[in-house]
Amino acid sequence: MAVPPALILRPLRELVRSLLGPYLDPQPASRLIRATARQQWRLITLNFGTSLVEAFSEGVTLAVIFLAVDLLSRPVSAAGGAAIDWASNPLLGRFPLLLELITGLPRLTVFLIMMALAVLLQATQSLSHYLNEVSVGSFAARCNALITARIHSEILSLSYPCASSYRVGDLTNNALEGPEAVTKQITSTSRILVQVLLTATYLVVLIALSPWLLLIAAGLAVVISLIQQQLLPRIVRQAQRVTDSKLAISTRITEDIQGLRLLHSSGQLDAADCNLRSQTRELEHGLRRQSLLINIIGPFSSFLPIAAMAMIAVVSLVVFGDRSTGVLPSLITFVLALQRLNIRLSGIAANLNSIAENSGRFERLNDILSPKGKQYRRQGGIPFQGLRSAIEIQGVGLRYAPELPPALEQINLTLAKGSTTALVGASGAGKSSIADLLVGLYAPTAGRILIDRTDLNDLDLASWQQRLGVVSQDTFLFNASLAENIAYGCPWASLDEIEAAAGTAQALGFIETLPDGMATVMGERGYRLSGGQRQRISLARAILRNPELLILDEATSALDSQSEHLVQQALERFERQHTVLVIAHRLSTIVNADLIGVMEQGQIVERGRHGELLAKDGHYAHLWRLQASHDQALQYSSLTSPSVIPIHSKEVR
Repeated sequence: MAVPPALILRPLRELVRSLLGPYLDPQPASRLIRATARQQWRLITLNFGTSLVEAFSEGVTLAVIFLAVDLLSRPVSAAGGAAIDWASNPLLGRFPLLLELITGLPRLTVFLIMMALAVLLQATQSLSHYLNEVSVGSFAARCNALITARIHSEILSLSYPCASSYRVGDLTNNALEGPEAVTKQITSTSRILVQVLLTATYLVVLIALSPWLLLIAAGLAVVISLIQQQLLPRIVRQAQRVTDSKLAISTRITEDIQGLRLLHSSGQLDAADCNLRSQTRELEHGLRRQSLLINIIGPFSSFLPIAAMAMIAVVSLVVFGDRSTGVLPSLITFVLALQRLNIRLSGIAANLNSIAENSGRFERLNDILSPKGKQYRRQGGIPFQGLRSAIEIQGVGLRYAPELPPALEQINLTLAKGSTTALVGASGAGKSSIADLLVGLYAPTAGRILIDRTDLNDLDLASWQQRLGVVSQDTFLFNASLAENIAYGCPWASLDEIEAAAGTAQALGFIETLPDGMATVMGERGYRLSGGQRQRISLARAILRNPELLILDEATSALDSQSEHLVQQALERFERQHTVLVIAHRLSTIVNADLIGVMEQGQIVERGRHGELLAKDGHYAHLWRLQASHDQALQYSSLTSPSVIPIHSKEVR
């Protein structure tokens, strides 16, 4: 009875496709794994070699079991230790040299040889398995490290607009799960390779014992394979859904933690909790369905071998019954090999399921590493050596997206070296957009920015940004010491220079009151400091850089009046020797600026010095009067507040 080739070749093709597909496609993760494999060819060779040794040791072990059972099943002669005639043994009959070596040896001697050989084989197999796991673990660790670094580099190489289009939770999830996806892919593939070789070993043993009984094993494999073919596409689809659910939950948790202040202040803690619970219920449903799909194969793998063995017990009486010797060893060895074959087939199925379940993470890894649809930050260009004359903004326009209205239109502005330029106007007028263009976070969609007559697009962006100092309302501090935060980007700075910068920024006073002073660790995003203290640390960081251009974007907005006055005095001394762009809300802080630009709807509608603009009685004068009235109202309110009138407290008593 011939087995149809399609029944064998189709599952084999599916296995090879599932096993090698992720490594042969042109995706970035696959290319990196292939490149690493070429570099680590010794580990790959060791892994493959130990797999072969493990399979060979298993095959010889089965042969030893066959001989041991045959030895124990032979009748004991009156002499007890007499030699055994092995000529009738079906296995030894195929190896004349081995037959010649043990013929005539006493039963006890042969038994001891078999036991020693069994121990040696098990030791060899155990060592091979250990080396196999170590080699694949080392290779996976190398790929893990490379993928982690590659994901980090990929995220940092994106342009700022492109990187900003991703949610923080998405990027964090990719950075954490991407390396694990590669590790799981490699580990599962290696285990499948070992199991395939062991399966081939068992098939050789089964064919040698009885090709007819092997048809039962083939039927078992075909049934499991057919079930697998039906399940794998569903497992892959469900794995993608589960991955998406996990990503959404990870993103939600990240955003909730980052926005704890907003959640508390807006009373949305319970709503956020309910939202997450709803998402976790969806994930639970997805995981349950995934578990149902993955574990369907288990019961079949357990039931079919028992049914097969029952059939073997009956059929073996016919197949082996006409043999004069070796019936019991053949039957026991066949059943043992079939059982171990089933274990390996179940292992292959489980690892294929694992690869299918990992496909969602692997696909997301390829998405983040693929350049398709991404914009990268500019690399190379003319190194920036220092500002010599001026920064010129010529006819610059900016549109953040094609479907959005322009953020800036026809901006013409010159920042002379050593001058202080201020931008004022309502929120959304475009002030911070100009700062973003100067920093290089965005590129103009019209016009150009010249640095000493050299287009900013022609400069090496990193060398330009390293000579800037930027202080904004949204101050970011690392979970590190104060000294490390101030010296960020200035590894050359000494402690004296750090303290001098902190003193200039009026931060040294509160730093000295902290338990560990400059060594105080800030905590996540500097939560241990107030908003004003964080801004002064950011200002100290900018001052320490001794920047060619200092950009102050509402840099004193979180300071009280006294601190603002002290910082303003320090900035005035600093501004005399540096080029400064100030984006201000409080007009009183920019009255001494060399040039003030008033912005409305993405355009500069007025420009001049403080006195000139007041004399024009235009937009700036209107803003000045509004702010003066507002300040007077606040001052009057503070003077007439009941909480500060002593007589009220007496009356309450």
